[in-house]
Amino acid sequence: MTGAAPGPRYVLDACLDTAPFGDTSAWRLSPTSGVATDGWLHGRGSSDSKAGAAIFAHIVARLKSAGSRWAGSVVLLLDVDEHTGAFGGAKAFFEEPGAPRVDGVMIGYPGPDHVVTGGRGVLRARLHVHGIAGHSGSASTVTQSAIAKAATLVTQLDTLELPGPPGPGFPLPGRLTVTAISGGEGYSVVPDLCFVNVDVRLTPAFGSQTALDTVREAAAAADEGWPGTQPTHVEVTTSWPPYALPGNSPLRTALLSAARDVGITARAKVAGPSNIGNYLAGLGIPATAGFGVAYEGLHGTNERIRIDSIPPIQAAYHQALLTLLPPV
Repeated sequence: MTGAAPGPRYVLDACLDTAPFGDTSAWRLSPTSGVATDGWLHGRGSSDSKAGAAIFAHIVARLKSAGSRWAGSVVLLLDVDEHTGAFGGAKAFFEEPGAPRVDGVMIGYPGPDHVVTGGRGVLRARLHVHGIAGHSGSASTVTQSAIAKAATLVTQLDTLELPGPPGPGFPLPGRLTVTAISGGEGYSVVPDLCFVNVDVRLTPAFGSQTALDTVREAAAAADEGWPGTQPTHVEVTTSWPPYALPGNSPLRTALLSAARDVGITARAKVAGPSNIGNYLAGLGIPATAGFGVAYEGLHGTNERIRIDSIPPIQAAYHQALLTLLPPV
């Protein structure tokens, strides 16, 4: 949607896919009911992020009716493949060849208490830990189990001290977590391969290269204690940078000011988990990644939203865009 003259380009983004339902028998109402009772709208995806999608659609319709008063363009992006973490919908839009420049993105994740203006990055790696195969009951040789070697490496990773304390511009520390171990089969075979998944949360003081070097150094140290085995291979599966919008960011300032103007006390927040904002930061696109309706049960049982929280959130986003789009 374009205004009356050329100008900045902003994107309103909300996802249409949802988290799984879980045990549907534990829900008070069906996760697909969409029932409204006692001021609440029930159902999976009501908060993440169907309410955001509906709010943004109404804003675009209102802006279009007043398009002669502002310059620039506003894009409504309702993407899928978000809950998988693959962000296929967003990537198809933002990485389209020849796509116009985007000056900022506002993502309709829920929660009225904070405007998320940053997030820790993430580096995810799969470690291929090698041992020596053999028979577990052999009387003649003692083979080196990849699982035992992996256990040594996991202990080493779990006790690492990560560099970079948090600071005022980025208040969260880095974090490294072993999230999965797999290897071996049956009982009589000593496994020669084991996989260890590592999730590392990044900060400006603990970036992706430092994190990767840290994991590789730990793997090399573990390998030294297991002579005769192949070295551990570190396979990077995901990498997004940390980001935090500066205090003078027009996007951050406009949305925080608009929230205050409609009576919502919201604070800027750097989030612990990563989100689409981290992906956009890698493209050099500023983004807010959370300011929305009041909710309960996000990704859990009995997800629902407060219906009366919708109008002020819509008003805040609308006002923020009117601040960002130059008048004609």
